[in-house]
Order: sequence, then structure tokens, then C-alpha cells
Amino acid sequence: MKSNNSGFTLIELLVVIAIIGLLSSIVLVSMQGAREKARDARRIQEITQIQTAVELYYDTHGQYPLPAGGSGVWSGHCPNYGNYDKYILGLELWLPNLPLDPKFDEGSQCYLYRSNGIDYIIITHFTMESVVGGDPSAAGNPTNIQQMDRICCWQPTIAVYSSGARNW
Repeated sequence: MKSNNSGFTLIELLVVIAIIGLLSSIVLVSMQGAREKARDARRIQEITQIQTAVELYYDTHGQYPLPAGGSGVWSGHCPNYGNYDKYILGLELWLPNLPLDPKFDEGSQCYLYRSNGIDYIIITHFTMESVVGGDPSAAGNPTNIQQMDRICCWQPTIAVYSSGARNW
């Protein structure tokens, strides 16, 4: 009597595993770009949220809050800029916990704030991941990214600021 083996051969199984591995690596690579764009969208939302709190502080106190490092000094939650948990002083009423960059928090990569009480600027310092060519004003970037470019500097950062701080 002849047995009817209707299973897969070892070669067939290895081919299927190789195809699944190839497809999963393609999906993972394409997902990386989506993650970078999502983190950049979060960065824009968070610095806009900080900007709102800073403007509310101004409405109450008649001046912008000072950075943790003092007037006119850049402050952030990263080692090169003081590593302050509260890098903007006095915002607890409007923003109890200052947001931190969703991926970076090292060296110079973080949210930074600078103010002299009259003007302010909030930037994502060296953290934008999906900016075309490292230049936010480049034509390949969305309009909202181009408009948030700092005209003063070469760093791949975006910013929100008062009119007097545009070139800081």
C-alpha cells in the first residue's frame, strides 16, 4: 500500500520563510519613514502648545517667562543646554509638565527656549527627522515646515517665536 504524503517539502518551507522575511523587512523600512513623520508632527504640536502657554503667561504677567538658565540664555532638557526639567520658568499654571522630544534627549538634541522677557523663541534643536536635505525651507518640505524655518541659522530646526526673536 502506498502512503499519500501531502505535506510541504523542506525547500518549499524555506522559500516561504524567505519570502515572508523579505516582505517583513520591506514593511519595517517603510514604517520607519512613517514613524519619523509622526514624531515630527508631535514636535510641531508640542512646541505650539508651549507657545500657547508662553503667550498665556505674557497675558498674565506682562512679560515672557525666563528660561531656566537666565535671561537671554538657551535652556532645554538636554545635557548641552542645562538638562533642566523645567526649562521654562513659571509655566506650571498653563503647562504643568513641559514636553520633551519624543526621541532625542541627548547632547544638543532637544526642545530649546530663549527669552529676554520681551521676546522669546522655542525650537526643536537638531531633532527634525523627516526634513528634506536637512533644510526646513527646502521646496520638498510641507508648507507648514517651510514657514517654521529659522532664517538665521543653518541647523535643521523649526521654531515658533515672537517677532523680535526671529533672527536669534
